[in-house]
This record gives sequence, C-alpha cells and structure tokens, in this order.
Amino acid sequence: MAHSVRVERSIHEMLKDTPSMNESDNAVHTGTEDSSSCPPPFKSPPTSLSLRNHSAPTTPMSPRSPHNGSVDTSLLRTGASKIDSIKNWSISTYKCTRQIMLEKLGKSQRTVDSELEAHIEQLRDTQRKYLSVLRLARAFSSHFHHVVVTQHALADAFADLAQKNPELQKEFTCNSETQRSLTKNGELLLNALNFFISSVNTLCNKTIDDTLLTIRQYETARIEFDAYRMDLENSKPEIPQSSTAEDLQKNYTQHKELYEKLRDDVAIKMQFLDENRIKVMHKQLVLLHNAISAYFSGNATALETTLKQFNIKLKSPNSVTGSWLEQ
Repeated sequence: MAHSVRVERSIHEMLKDTPSMNESDNAVHTGTEDSSSCPPPFKSPPTSLSLRNHSAPTTPMSPRSPHNGSVDTSLLRTGASKIDSIKNWSISTYKCTRQIMLEKLGKSQRTVDSELEAHIEQLRDTQRKYLSVLRLARAFSSHFHHVVVTQHALADAFADLAQKNPELQKEFTCNSETQRSLTKNGELLLNALNFFISSVNTLCNKTIDDTLLTIRQYETARIEFDAYRMDLENSKPEIPQSSTAEDLQKNYTQHKELYEKLRDDVAIKMQFLDENRIKVMHKQLVLLHNAISAYFSGNATALETTLKQFNIKLKSPNSVTGSWLEQ
C-alpha cells in the first residue's frame, strides 16, 4: 500500500515538472480551435512564386485538336516536297550548265535535228526582217501623219486668207480646197497604214513569239536530255544492277520523252505558223499596195473602195486634228 502511494506521488511530481501544451513551441494542437483564442500571427506575402503548382492540371494548357496531327503531317509533307523540288532544280541546273559549257568547249556532243533547226533559224530571221519592216512602217506613218496635220493647217490658213483678201479670194479658196482634199485622202491612207502596222505587230510580237516560246522550251529540253544522256554514257562501266544506274536510266528515258514531245510540238506549230503568216501578209501587202497606189495617183474613189474591201473603219476627215483657229 505504501509502495503504490509512493509511485502515484512520483507520477504527480513528474507531471508538475512538464511544461503546459500552450507554452510548448513544438506542441501539436488537435481538434477545433477555440473562438476566444488569439488570431494567428500575420504572415508576409511570398516574395517568389512556387515552382510547383499543385492545382494545375496534368494535361497541357492548350489541348491539341484531334486534327492537329494531320495538319502537322501535311506541313511536314509540304516542306519535304519543297525541299525535294529545290534539290531537283539545283541538280538539273547544274547538269544543264555543265552541258552548255562542255558543248562550248567541244567536249560533249549535242543532239542535232538539222532540218528542224534550219526552220527555226529561218523563222528567227523572218521575225527580225518583219520587225524591221514594222519599224519603217511606223516611221512612215508618223511622218505622214505630220504631213496630213500640216496640210490641214494649211487649208485652214488659206481659207482664212480668202476671207480677208477679196482680191485673192479665188486663188486662196482653190488652194484651200486642194489641201482639204489631200487631207481627207491622207487620213484614209493613215487608216490603212495603221491597220497594216497593227496586223504586222500582232504577227511578230504575239503569233511568232508564241511559237518561239515553245522553241525555247524545246531547246531547254534538248540540253537536259543531252546532260542526262552524257551521265548515262559515263556510268556504263559501273554495275548495271545498281540503284544509281537505274535512276540514271529513268531520268534519261523521262527527258528523252519530253524532248521528243516538244520537238513534235515545235514542228506542228511552225507548220501552222507558216500557213498563217503567208495568209496574213498576203492580205496586208495587197492592202498597202492598193492604198498607197490610189492615194498617190489621186484616185480617192479607189482609196475608199480599198478600205471598205478590207473592212477598215473610215474616220471623218477632221478626226486627225482640229483647226488651228479652234486651238
């Protein structure tokens, strides 16, 4: 009994020596907080953001659309196709440049179609000569236009002097009527000249140029064909079953087909162009001859008939310029 009382007393003494829960800094309080307790001390706001956001979702901020994968794939394919195009263009340009240099140095043979190239050279010579005729016709029309303008002004001057000089009224009036008649016929001849110039200009700068464009494409195809042909011939000692030899054979066949196709196109276009050129120039030369002959022979009726025959719209006699009194 005495022993139990002593143990209980020692326990009470140990409890008295321990600090209270509120006085301990390391004490953990559980349960609800008393409303009468002091408010928690003020905490200063953090000066830096936490690197870890516990509330952020595990998925990315901007979720991908189900179609973004296909868009990215198409962009990659487009970029790859552009790179391939640039690569093929660079290789083709290099081969063509090398082929041109070797041909000029006499170290490579070029494919020659003697008959077709003779026709091409003849066409280019014809265009040069037609352009020279066109330049001269424009110069003639410009000079003759100034002549007609001068005649028209001279006719007005004679008419004005006929009113102010009664003693020479008959002479001035006669010269005024002569100049007006020349002006009228000159304007008709100008119409014929302008129609001739317009037709020849269309033939030289549009019809022939269209054929020459196809010829330039044919010449480019010929250079490419010779370049790949030379590559194929130089690769003969290699292994025939290699992938490089197969690619060379494929490129050679492809450029050969393109070359032959453009060669046939050039031959057909030149044939149609020659027929059209003869037809157009025949009509224009007959018009020019009849109009000039009728004008300088003083046959106004034949001049008007010529213009109506070729469906050329007749302008009024005063359409070139106004009277110098009106200006």
